[in-house]
Amino acid sequence: MKIERIETFLVPPRWLFCRVETDDGVVGWGEPVVEGRAEIVRTAVDVLAEYLVGQDPLRIQDHWQVLTKGGFYRGGPVLSSAVAGLDQALWDIAGKTYGAPVHALLGGPVRDRVRVYAWVGGDEPAQLTEQIAAQVEAGFTAVKMNAAGATSPIATAAETAAVLARVSAARDALGPDRDVAVDCHGRFTVATARRVLAELGPLHPLFVEEPVVPEQGHLLPGLVATSPVPLATGERLYARGDFLPVLAAGIAVAQPDLSHAGGISEVHRIASLAETYGAQLAPHCPLGPIALAASLQVAFATPNFLIQEQSRGIHYNKDADLLSYLVDPEPFRFVQGYARRGDAPGLGITVDEAAVRAADRAGHRWRNPVWRHPDGSFAEW
Repeated sequence: MKIERIETFLVPPRWLFCRVETDDGVVGWGEPVVEGRAEIVRTAVDVLAEYLVGQDPLRIQDHWQVLTKGGFYRGGPVLSSAVAGLDQALWDIAGKTYGAPVHALLGGPVRDRVRVYAWVGGDEPAQLTEQIAAQVEAGFTAVKMNAAGATSPIATAAETAAVLARVSAARDALGPDRDVAVDCHGRFTVATARRVLAELGPLHPLFVEEPVVPEQGHLLPGLVATSPVPLATGERLYARGDFLPVLAAGIAVAQPDLSHAGGISEVHRIASLAETYGAQLAPHCPLGPIALAASLQVAFATPNFLIQEQSRGIHYNKDADLLSYLVDPEPFRFVQGYARRGDAPGLGITVDEAAVRAADRAGHRWRNPVWRHPDGSFAEW
């Protein structure tokens, strides 16, 4: 069996899919994308395809080594995301070839269902109570919200109070038996993060995510030491080497993205590394159905897994949603806030190829917003 063809599809709302086909007709799907830079990743996939076409698709680990290390210049979000999507597709092919779900190929399941959470509040959190009530009604036992919109370099008293009021409103709506995770999105400076984290303890968030931007990871030991709440990070880290210092800093939750951090192969290894530091795995996934399917396969086979992000109804999904490109939505039918383990081969989903090809004809040009402070200077989004 040889890889015969690799195609990519730019599909709304902001995703990029890849399709890998073998000479005997087995097809694997992946989701290689950097949100807002999908066209660039598409080009990277085309370049990497020059190596993969003609190769045995079942030599997944060898291909991963070549794709990530075969060039003198390595790493970064574009290359790692291109590799991630191709890696997902190769695991999908392997599962279909062996007639087994990917989690079985990773050593077998350690759980029967995976807890998932829903997003509420949007980029600038609003109408939380109503949105949380709807998610509770849908059966979810956990939600995640942004802590704030654009925030001053050192938060004002009003900005800090607004963060606490929003999280307090979420806690009141959820009660003590459900969870809220709070995403700072790197919008805080370390001074603001210290101030806000000190106040969040009584509200008992499941974790607080990206209190500072990833390039300030060297500041995490001090934040971890003084924070009354568990800290999480990792959506903008792309390899085990990136995770090593933040795990050593004492973060409680590692959040690699299956479409950014080298795919199933590397995230499975990151999970094992996190386990040695007593950290839990909560894969980042505000993306499409292929990324979520890959995330769930890893979750079923990972002992230190905590909870899974998913994008159904997320504020970014304007022109399509999580189920728009699937033949059967059953793998993503969440029951009481959990995704149940299935035994379908590969990634466990059936992509609607006709819908994907039709969507690619329109494509998309999604870009993240650029925010500015009142004085006109750049603000973190």
